[in-house]
Amino acid sequence: MVWEKKYENGLRLVVKNMDGLMSVTMGIFVGTGANVETDSEDGISHFIEHMQFKGTHKRNAFELSDAFDRLGAQINAFTGKDITCYYCKCTSDHTDACFELLSDLFLHSTFPEEEMEREKGVVCEEISMNEDTPEDLCLDLLARAFYGKRGYGRNILGPAKNVKGFSVADILAYKKKRYCPENIVISFAGGIDMQTAQALVETYFGDLEKGEFEKRTVQLISDKKSLVKTKPIEQMHIGIAYPTVNRYDKTLDAVNAVNGVLGGTMSARLFQEVREKRGLAYSVYSYVSTYSECGIQAIYAGVNPAQAEQAYEAILNVVKDMKEKGITEDEFLRSREQMKASTLFSNESSNSQMLLYGKYMLHFNEVYDFSKRLDEINALTYKQALSAIEQMFDEKQKAIALVGNTDKAFPL
Repeated sequence: MVWEKKYENGLRLVVKNMDGLMSVTMGIFVGTGANVETDSEDGISHFIEHMQFKGTHKRNAFELSDAFDRLGAQINAFTGKDITCYYCKCTSDHTDACFELLSDLFLHSTFPEEEMEREKGVVCEEISMNEDTPEDLCLDLLARAFYGKRGYGRNILGPAKNVKGFSVADILAYKKKRYCPENIVISFAGGIDMQTAQALVETYFGDLEKGEFEKRTVQLISDKKSLVKTKPIEQMHIGIAYPTVNRYDKTLDAVNAVNGVLGGTMSARLFQEVREKRGLAYSVYSYVSTYSECGIQAIYAGVNPAQAEQAYEAILNVVKDMKEKGITEDEFLRSREQMKASTLFSNESSNSQMLLYGKYMLHFNEVYDFSKRLDEINALTYKQALSAIEQMFDEKQKAIALVGNTDKAFPL
């Protein structure tokens, strides 16, 4: 059973009851992230996410974490390119207490100066850790090559210089424009009913006034680049990106089916050709990442530097063969079954369901329909997948990223 409620101030609530579960996962979503930050704000969405845990009017940072631990709850948060989420999983008997704690840190954080200075060091260490994780660094660089320095090209963490300079005033100014009820969704999934969830939301969010929400336009660019990041490491990390549809496009399912054939599984073409047949990579895969305005079809491989050009050519040949010859019906059916299985698997986890229903409400402003989703996947045809390929893999709009012990970028 799924319920929803939309409040006059713009706040939205969605509740997915999962029979038989003795736990609840709850999340508070904000429609903001790196994509809408200005140059001076670059990294602030992520820094705010950290600072929300550092004390409220009622509890200091330790008292918050200790309170969750005493209830046996799991608490965390994440920041993305266009979303920030604070979430908690607990046993059903502690739902009320955990939502009070989650609401407290979300609504009443005080951002103590001493905690600010400590957390700046923590985030700067996270930035350094990202620099030491070449796969993540490659995919960040790929986003920069494809989207440019702003919008979806921003690294979520931001530059250390910005992080070190953020003030309480900066945080409050950003939250005033973005942490507004019309930009917030609260999602529950698990052993909970609508009456309980609604009572909790109205108790702790009932007085939340409609804010000064600032809807921002995401800056998009058309020129793609080939970028290189020189690092004295053992592997060469290759990223390739092509433009694809946005999250609202009706052909997205067909695009995802094609991606499954390209590099979504161990039987996919990239894995079989680049790793299994040629032994050129340990890790090679592809994925589709979509946003409200645009999307990206990405390919990644980590390879031996001496074989980097050979691996790159092998990847391009796989793409070329798919573009020119399409995919087989058997490959399509296998990929479609993977899509169906992924949808069914997500229905068994309260964490997945909380995220799914919360994100869907935030982006589409309606309740995710599980049965309809399965019908859409089952209705997807081989012909639609072939048609999608015709619109994919535009070599003239390709972007490339390379991370490794070289200063030479691959040509576009």
